[in-house]
Amino acid sequence: MATLRDVAKLANVDVSTVSRAINNSGLVHPETKARIYAAVEELSYKPNILAQGLRQGKRHTLGVVMPNLHLTIFAEVMQGIEQQAQKQGYETLICNSNGNPDTEEECLLRLRSGFIDGIIIASTGQNKRLIRDIEADGIPVVQVVRKQDKKISSVIADYFACGYEGVQYLYQKGCRAIGFIKEPEGIVPFQERYQGYHRAMKEYKLQEYIYRSEAFNPDRFETGFHGTNALLDENPKLEAIMVGVDLQGLGAIRALKERKIPVPDQVRIMSLTGHSIGGMLETSMTSMEMPGEEMGKSATKLLIENIELPLSEKPSLQHIVFQTSLAEREST
Repeated sequence: MATLRDVAKLANVDVSTVSRAINNSGLVHPETKARIYAAVEELSYKPNILAQGLRQGKRHTLGVVMPNLHLTIFAEVMQGIEQQAQKQGYETLICNSNGNPDTEEECLLRLRSGFIDGIIIASTGQNKRLIRDIEADGIPVVQVVRKQDKKISSVIADYFACGYEGVQYLYQKGCRAIGFIKEPEGIVPFQERYQGYHRAMKEYKLQEYIYRSEAFNPDRFETGFHGTNALLDENPKLEAIMVGVDLQGLGAIRALKERKIPVPDQVRIMSLTGHSIGGMLETSMTSMEMPGEEMGKSATKLLIENIELPLSEKPSLQHIVFQTSLAEREST
């Protein structure tokens, strides 16, 4: 592996000149800089970001806490985080909380005592005090997807609009008996999606059909499967079912298939958090699409902006809201 000294030797300059050119920290003649960059490219030299960070008081590493990356919007968010972090010279250290508050707490404590400059988190909402303490220690935090604490900066989507516009779309399709699979209270996006559903159903003077999951279940497929069966037991003439995420939609489609109920001829299925997998299913799923990758990039930019502020400046509180878009597919 090439070193700074190897680059200096090939470019026929001092090591200090190479360092100034790479870090843009001093005046280097353009011809000399071009020669150094050519040497860097020829030798495939990669700076030791950790060593640089320690000298500068920063590690150039971001901690990321996600509830689940398997077939969820969080995978797309994470992709955006990693792309933007690399673009700005940062590495990422990823922790998976599995949506468990205790596991999330352990992740946060490890990151707090590790080599990280800031944290991006999709929180369970159960560790607000710890997250505020971390910020008080001088480690910036940005919430992504879930704004569980209004006093911490966030990058989210308009979840109320997802639920509201989802009902509008199904109503225009002729649906009047519209069911809703509702997660337990506590996770803000699920609450706000239901609020949008509730508002639209009230405006259209329609009866609500709701399956309430008794406890948070990380197996979203199972929730969709059991929720759909429960809703159909309550009202066999249900015309549509709205689910929180695509995996619930998969469970719903499976339940309908076992009951020999055709989708979408008899019952339409709509996901309120679209994932790229939705368009590749045997019955592709209509969904409200969140720009996950862009949200991840935005959260990363915001976090690095806060990290790189002068010590005399306090990071400003920002709440960035992305709009969703309807992707109409076979399930409706």
